[in-house]
Amino acid sequence: MKAKTSFTIRDIAGAAGVSPATVSLVLNGKGEISGLTRARVLEAAARLNYVPRLVKARPEATGTIRFLKIAKHGHTVNRDHSVFVSDYIDGMSAEATRRGYALEVVSHEGQGMTAVADMIAVAPVSGIIALGTEMSESDIRVLQGVGRPIVFIDTFYDVVEANFVNMNNEDAVHQVMARLRQQGFSRIGFVASHVETTNFQLRQHAFHRNAARLGLTIDPAHIISVESTFDGAHIDTVKALSEGLALADAYFCTNDVIAYGFIKALREFGIRIPEDVGVIGFDNLPLGATMEPALTTIDVSKRKIGNLAVTLLDDLINAAEPQRPVKILVGASLVARASDRGPADPRPAPRAVRRRGVVPAA
Repeated sequence: MKAKTSFTIRDIAGAAGVSPATVSLVLNGKGEISGLTRARVLEAAARLNYVPRLVKARPEATGTIRFLKIAKHGHTVNRDHSVFVSDYIDGMSAEATRRGYALEVVSHEGQGMTAVADMIAVAPVSGIIALGTEMSESDIRVLQGVGRPIVFIDTFYDVVEANFVNMNNEDAVHQVMARLRQQGFSRIGFVASHVETTNFQLRQHAFHRNAARLGLTIDPAHIISVESTFDGAHIDTVKALSEGLALADAYFCTNDVIAYGFIKALREFGIRIPEDVGVIGFDNLPLGATMEPALTTIDVSKRKIGNLAVTLLDDLINAAEPQRPVKILVGASLVARASDRGPADPRPAPRAVRRRGVVPAA
């Protein structure tokens, strides 16, 4: 049998007893790898006559971009939100085709980032676009360490040296708050989510900053936190109402799915939308336009984000030398409907709701 003369990262990993991702980190001089492990990898590479210089070069263009649809916990990347992921894919597909790439979509559900990194370290693709919705800062660093051209969408970190294309949450939330003030609401609440999603956290921070910017006083009692699925948001809101939640005049909900669950719970307690409480969502999902009343929400072009991600990735793939990270924020527009119609007259002080279907007098 003819002896093998050409070896791959996977061969080195087998010889050194480590993962392909670890080999890639060592050969690219990245990651926090122990001296012992680093030495073992380099020794295996030398023994196999592997030239590290070849790994540092950009992968040979294959004309394929891989989109990683990553659902770490599934509380945000799930069936309820499939529309916005599809919009991202539509934008990527159109721009990839225009630039001569094939788009490959691979789903990773409940997998650790090291396992995902191992797969992309040996993938025959030109570059990667990763859905960062449920990814933490450390997750992003793990995938970066593989050494492939990579762009992250639907997340953003100011101080992480990575390529991001995301929505401008600060500007979007400012539009929400300005709208509520214009509509005559003074007691404004926020339906947050405790689910680990960076955009959720960015919107909550933006809510407080923009309230201060617009001279609005926020009562901490008017901020509640719920699970991010429709059922979870509904259950958590019912619990809050049952415990005597003092209602604000209007609420900005972290996203549309949370708004749907929140509104369902309010109605079960006899609370009318928008006569008793105004509601604004975020994402402009299709159901919002057909529900009664139609949901006022924020629209950000997911197709534009997908388009820009491919454009940025193509630049990285074809660059003659390493590039500084690029961070792109796409602007939003407010879709005004009926769910936040302002009060004709000043409203009375908020009322506490103590049991389903009964709203006690103030």
